Order: sequence, then C-alpha cells, then structure tokens
Amino acid sequence: MKASEVGYAKPASLPEVFALLEKNEDARLLAGGQSLIAGLNMRLSNPTLLIDINGIAGLNTITESGGTIRIGALTRHLDLGASPLIAAKLPLIAKAVPHIAHMAIRNRGTIGGSLALSDPATELPACCLALNATMTAASSKGERKIPVKTFFKGLFETDLKQNEVLTAIEIPLPAAGSLSGFSELVRRHGDYAIVGLAAQGVRKGSSWSQLNLSYFGVGDHPVLAANASEALLADKSMADAQAVLASDLSPSEDAENSAATKLHFARVLLGRVVASMS
Repeated sequence: MKASEVGYAKPASLPEVFALLEKNEDARLLAGGQSLIAGLNMRLSNPTLLIDINGIAGLNTITESGGTIRIGALTRHLDLGASPLIAAKLPLIAKAVPHIAHMAIRNRGTIGGSLALSDPATELPACCLALNATMTAASSKGERKIPVKTFFKGLFETDLKQNEVLTAIEIPLPAAGSLSGFSELVRRHGDYAIVGLAAQGVRKGSSWSQLNLSYFGVGDHPVLAANASEALLADKSMADAQAVLASDLSPSEDAENSAATKLHFARVLLGRVVASMS
C-alpha cells in the first residue's frame, strides 16, 4: 500500500511553518519521518500537506546553560548517542539510544518526532519523564513551556496544539552523585519494548534520596511508578517495592502477553535496573 496524494512544503523559518499550520488544519510536520512515512503508506494518516521542517536552522543543537541541557527537537537519535555532553551530563539518554530501533532509524529519527508521536513503547519519552524534562512548544503566539508530567496525554496524544511546533526539550542537570539505569525486554533487538524501565536517582550510602522509575510499554503513555519509588526511598526491600508495582501500573494484555505477564516483567526489570545503579 502507498500513501495518498499529499502536498509538500519546506519552509525556511518557524514563522513560515506557523503560517502553513494556520492555513492547513490537517497538515503534518515532517522531521525524521521514520514513523510518519510508514503511517502514510498504511493509510493510517491522510494529511493534505506535509511540512518539512528539516531546513530550519537551530533546531538540532545540544547546549548547556544555567544548569539546563537544551536539546533541539530536530536532533537525530544518532547525534544524541554520540554527544559527549549527553554522555557526561545525561547518561540515561546515552544508555537508551542504542535500544532505539536500528541504525538506519537512528540516523534519521529525531527526539522531537519521538516525543510528539507519543508512542507508549518507545524509549525517549520515558527517559524525559524520569529526567523531569520541560518541552518548549512554539506558535505564532510565542513559546509555551510544558512540563513532561502533563505533556503525554494518551496513546499517540500529547498536549501539543495543532498550530504548535515542538522546538526543544530542556532537562535540568541531575544532582551531584546521580545514578541512572535503563533496560527493556524485547523479542528481538530493535523491536518495540514489551516492557521497559528508565530510572534516575541519587543514592547516599545504601539509601536513596531521590528516585524516578519511568516505565514504558505498560500503558498508553510512560508511567512513573510512584509507590515503588516511595518504598525504596523509605529503605524498604526490593521485594516490597516489587509488590507495590501493581498499584502503580495497569498494563493491558496484547496478542502475545497477558497483563499479569507484563506486570511480572516490570517487577523483574525493577530488580535488574536498581541493582545496576551503583
């Protein structure tokens, strides 16, 4: 199957993008296109216009300023994984990037496209949730900051408005002594995760003083396991933390795994990831 006939525009500036979005309510933004083009070919999406934003300067940089890492929305997955700044300051993202699909996808896919798509089984949305990121959305009315905890609304749904463009992701520098952990269960490398966990925390001796446990593949968007985190912050055992995961997660069954199986996988990952954070 091939895509329906669709218009194409490649503006050179954000104001041009805003004008096109305001004139075409069913337009779609084209960044890496690794999910969008497949959806078009399967007729899951039928926009009248594709707006290619790859020609807009300044949307693919990674910078540090004032205790914040700012990642341009057009930054490729490959560039995230190769960035010395990301490796040094946001190792959670560096750990997650090799798990994203395959090299060909990482060559073209962008962090902004991944976040705006809001696929519940992908890695970077969960990492951004664990890292307490803030999304910058721009429109003709100016910029809007969206906390990550309110950005993901549901399956392929975010807080972005039709006339807005995700331009950057801002992530506060983790506290001194921060630790990160990442793991996912997949049938084959490069497949979508059955269950995954991105974790960020601060440990003092044998006790946790901060801990975010961000699961993906267990709901219609990434989920923070607050009760499991609280158990570990209170110096309870791993078994106690695994036991309360049922109150944090409500995975749905799919064609290959029951909800109970996914919850079991989530408990296994909790033990593995936390043990790796040392």
